[in-house]
Amino acid sequence: MTTTPSTTATTADARGPQGPTKPPKPPGRLGRLGVGATTHLRLVLVLWLAVVAGLGAFAPQVTSALAGAGWQASGSQSVTVRELAREHFGGNASSALQVVVASDKPVSDAAAQKVIGKATALLEGDPRVSQVVPPQPGATISRDGKTAVLLAGAAADTNDMVRAADDLKKPLADLSGHGIQVTATGSSVMWSDFNTANHDSMMKSEMVSWPVTMAILVLAFGSLVAAGLPLLLTIAGLAASAGALVLLDHLTPTSIWAMNFAMMFALALGIDYALFLVVRFRAALARHGAPVRAVAETMDTAGKAVALSGLTVLVSLSAVMLVPAPAFRSMALGIMLAVVFVLAATLTLLPAVLGRLGARVNAASLPFARATATGEGPSPRFTAWGERLWRHPVRHGLPALLVLVALAAPVLGLRTAMPSITVVPPHDSSRVGYETVQKAFGDGAPGTLQIVTPSGVAARAEQVLKADKAIAGVLPGQRAQDGSALTLFQAVPAVDPSDPSLARTVDTLRHDLPDGALVGGAAVENLDLQSTLDAKTPLVMGVVLALGFLLLLIALQAPLVALIGTVTNLLATAAAFGAARLVFQDGHGAGLLGFTPQGFLDGWAPVFFFAMIFAIAMDYTVFLLSTAKEHYERTGSPRTAAVAALGHSGRVVFAAAAVMVAVFFTFALSGPLPPKEMGIVLGVAVLLDAALVRLVLLPVLLRLTGRAAWHTPAWLRRVLPRIHFSHD
Repeated sequence: MTTTPSTTATTADARGPQGPTKPPKPPGRLGRLGVGATTHLRLVLVLWLAVVAGLGAFAPQVTSALAGAGWQASGSQSVTVRELAREHFGGNASSALQVVVASDKPVSDAAAQKVIGKATALLEGDPRVSQVVPPQPGATISRDGKTAVLLAGAAADTNDMVRAADDLKKPLADLSGHGIQVTATGSSVMWSDFNTANHDSMMKSEMVSWPVTMAILVLAFGSLVAAGLPLLLTIAGLAASAGALVLLDHLTPTSIWAMNFAMMFALALGIDYALFLVVRFRAALARHGAPVRAVAETMDTAGKAVALSGLTVLVSLSAVMLVPAPAFRSMALGIMLAVVFVLAATLTLLPAVLGRLGARVNAASLPFARATATGEGPSPRFTAWGERLWRHPVRHGLPALLVLVALAAPVLGLRTAMPSITVVPPHDSSRVGYETVQKAFGDGAPGTLQIVTPSGVAARAEQVLKADKAIAGVLPGQRAQDGSALTLFQAVPAVDPSDPSLARTVDTLRHDLPDGALVGGAAVENLDLQSTLDAKTPLVMGVVLALGFLLLLIALQAPLVALIGTVTNLLATAAAFGAARLVFQDGHGAGLLGFTPQGFLDGWAPVFFFAMIFAIAMDYTVFLLSTAKEHYERTGSPRTAAVAALGHSGRVVFAAAAVMVAVFFTFALSGPLPPKEMGIVLGVAVLLDAALVRLVLLPVLLRLTGRAAWHTPAWLRRVLPRIHFSHD
């Protein structure tokens, strides 16, 4: 087995003052930052306490302050219709609240009328409700007379209407009794139920993941003190980012999902970054014995890789901002805020604490892990694995490649659509009301279309609507209340709102209706968002791939190795989506995971998960390839670079991946479908990326490409900024 120069250096430095030493290399920029943080520990602690306390004071407001809606294609016809309906038609928009009163007796009965009166009073007492339209025979009273719908117009934007649903759905439900059932439903109530169910399940998953994470960290570090540092870093990042999201919401409506994803990324990346730095610090400390020098070396090597990794994550997520949907943009922005705080803590707070701890970082070592806790040298097991891959690249690389290609193949048949009402728990208000309306008024009633047309062509528009066989019924046109020359029609489709044929109906109406007529409604808003996602997904993916390659090129200074890193990331991502199709579209394992497959993957998943998976994959790529680059700069040997990359970074990648997989798979145990999708897709992606790509395929490709992987053309060398990872 080849002995790397770094191993030899470790042995020599470990001899202490009697052995030969060479003067330390002056620290670079990040090294000076780390040394400055160490020598000014008190200042660093005070500043971080101020940040965490100042922003953390807003953190408790995060679940109530953040927005609940924003799942829309800004600028689309459906959003325009919603705003016109809210402004000119008494709030009769898709965001209005619908209160369903179902009785054993006709709703004209005195008991039912009393309940309807109480519900009306409750709605009229909320300033976010513009006007309450009582049940109308032939329109909002069923044919059997036992079901009636109250319409509470929207006097506020979609986010405030979701908050209104949060506040009103329980008091309305409390009016039920004596054979009368009262349920709030509609788009705003659905988003209220959806957000509550998903937030609750994600919080439960977070609580489960913390002890699992701590156990994995203790096993990885072999020391309770060292294992606690990543959690310290994560808590600081979480508190700061939660408070920052509340402040951000005052500038622009921010989705509650931004907090959920930010928490997950802060935990995952905080642990990743801390693992990489702590492992490197312990190795440097074992060689030099001087904590400050160890911090300088750690920051100039691992710290540089962490900074580049964080930048790559931010760039990947920024591509999601190209999607013109408020929920997507705020979620991406929320994760980016969390990454910024975690990255800042990693590059300032962590080195300051490490420099002060010194050898005490190995305190409270576990009996079975004394050798691990010393942090001396590369991992023998991963070094041996690197040697085996170097000797037999095809034997190990080909099976890994075949598995990834086999899993990626199903992605060609992946279908996407916006989630149906079934993603809401069965007993939640919006779903109960939805099913009640459907039973009383017909399959398409919960997805009533809204058509706003100039009054001059209203008669022609009504003829088109009544002539369309896909429309089950058309309500009389409603003139604008403020005198505007606009007319609103409500058309009930013949099919369920989640039926694929509804998209064809909407396209037909938009083609056949007179000029100036606009088609909207809650179901159409979903369709327009899906169309926007379908159009923007290739652009987002292309931008992520291009920027990822560019950043790897700048970091590694070699086109071929940057291309290898980008392509292997894409392969791991495709394999994860192929697995997602098998599980969520085809239903394999649905019984085990406890869900009913919809026959498609939720429409928001490809664009958002692609950016997230690619960001995580680039995280590991930068860690592994920066270590390989460091040893190649030091020795000029492709073999030493490939083997040492695994020897020094393999354990970090393995441990970090284990933490991420454990965190993500806990979400697969959640009740609602969206967290399951998130947990399975991200968990499988990390598992495949770490086990087959970073620890097998990437080292094999470094073996097969040899020196060519690290070659930099002269013209490119003149263009790129000079970045070195070697500290010697």
